[in-house]
Amino acid sequence: MLNALSIRSFVLIDRLDLEASTGFTALTGETGAGKSIILDALSLVLGAAADRKQVRSGADQAVIRAEFALAPDHAVWAVLEENAIDFDRSETLCLRRTVPCAGPSRAFVNEQPVAAAMLSKLSESLVEIHGQHSASRLMRPATHLDLLDAFAGLTGDVRTCGELWRAYEAFRQARRDLEAGVQAVQEKRDWLNFAVEDLSALAPEPQEVETLTAQRSALLQSERIRDSVDEVSSSLGDPRLEEALATASRAAERIVRVPGLEALEGDLSTVATATAEAVERALIELVEAQGMVKDLARYAGHDGAQLESVEARLFALRAAARKYDCLPELLPETFNAFKRDLALCDADTEALNHAFDEEEKARTVWKLHAETISEARRKIADALSDAVMQELQPLQLGRVRFRVAFSPIEDGESGNRGLERAEFEVETNPDTGFGALKSIASGGELARLSLALKCALSQSGETGSLIFDEADQGVGGAVAAAIGERLAALAKDRQVFAVTHSPQVASAATRQWRILKETDKSGQTVSRVAQLDDGQRLEEIARMLSGSSITDEARAAASKLLEAA
Repeated sequence: MLNALSIRSFVLIDRLDLEASTGFTALTGETGAGKSIILDALSLVLGAAADRKQVRSGADQAVIRAEFALAPDHAVWAVLEENAIDFDRSETLCLRRTVPCAGPSRAFVNEQPVAAAMLSKLSESLVEIHGQHSASRLMRPATHLDLLDAFAGLTGDVRTCGELWRAYEAFRQARRDLEAGVQAVQEKRDWLNFAVEDLSALAPEPQEVETLTAQRSALLQSERIRDSVDEVSSSLGDPRLEEALATASRAAERIVRVPGLEALEGDLSTVATATAEAVERALIELVEAQGMVKDLARYAGHDGAQLESVEARLFALRAAARKYDCLPELLPETFNAFKRDLALCDADTEALNHAFDEEEKARTVWKLHAETISEARRKIADALSDAVMQELQPLQLGRVRFRVAFSPIEDGESGNRGLERAEFEVETNPDTGFGALKSIASGGELARLSLALKCALSQSGETGSLIFDEADQGVGGAVAAAIGERLAALAKDRQVFAVTHSPQVASAATRQWRILKETDKSGQTVSRVAQLDDGQRLEEIARMLSGSSITDEARAAASKLLEAA
């Protein structure tokens, strides 16, 4: 509930601090005294649009602060937690709004800056303001299904319906994903068949390209070695070389055998002997070299056919890699991927059928639960209509008819709350047709309709403070008394405020605030609020009965009203 409201420099209010309590509080005062200003200030701190004209003349800024005492399980705490706003469930909730003369307005929750939209979100479960031009969430069709479910005690069933719907959506999305994958594979099935057959014939093996590349390199080297061996063998095998060395050896030997060579002066004999020996060794080395070359030729074998085979295989693998847009080394992996995709065409047909079955099972469970909720809703809708109609009669709205209109959810619309939408509709005059509350009801009717609805829904577990702005406009006597009685009944388990000009409504309240307009020392007009004691309440209600001149008869009538309440 609202604990306190603090207003600074707002329109005609210079400084105002109000402490609220449980029960029914009536706000009274002469027309123009500023009752609506207090509601405007409260609306502002609850997220309404700000206007610089609201700042009191001569002030730098307007500041509105509202403090609420809430239960530990109140819905507001979950909203704060979702938005990472610090709070303590054992303490009060503080909302603050500042409107400067220049610059944007600012909003705070527990002194932490937030967007004004956050205040609006929080206010939905804190305060409802019902008036001629604003009937809060009761007039918003989007809330009607929730209100009906709360009235019917279906909130838990609807929560389960949401869980079943989300499970169904999960199965549906899984089926769609699988279906998309199968469809994509089916579209290229012919190509996959060709690719798998083509690569099956090629049969690429893991590491095959690397092995063949190494083999080819070695075979190319062996070919070069064999060519060199052949060249050496050809050169050393030339018969003219051996014949020339033999001729040279014989000639050198004849020199050595010349008689008397040793007797000649100088080293001719020594050099001739050395030459003959060298030529003879060369001839012997040639023969040995020719033998070694033959041995080398045996060890340096070259298989030209194998090289051709290796190169042909590498060419085939690289060509296939270009065809299927992958590296030659990755060809086996690509082949396996093609086989897996092709297998999907057949294997996932069964998986897809299973996915369809799971989706349909989930949908059936959700729909059966939703149909049960729909049946309960239609039964309780009649009960709600009867309850509202009973409340309308004493509020001088006996000609108004009320109903709950249902419409099925559309294709693609979430079924987390069931199979239908609901909207409260009224017919204000016979045979004029039903329509939306806000569009058909007049200003005075709208506030009384809100009151009737709140009374009918009073046991639905709703919490929060209720504010009614002149729900008694245009009525008096018994109707005003009926309004007062209903406001007092609503206030038994919630906090209720009513701005009223009716003495019958004011007398039904448990406490009363009087708003009055004064002129301060500086000559400026200001609005003040006074909490009235029993004697002051008597005088105020007498004033409301008789006008500015309070008579003894008015006081007596006021006393009877207070005693009757």
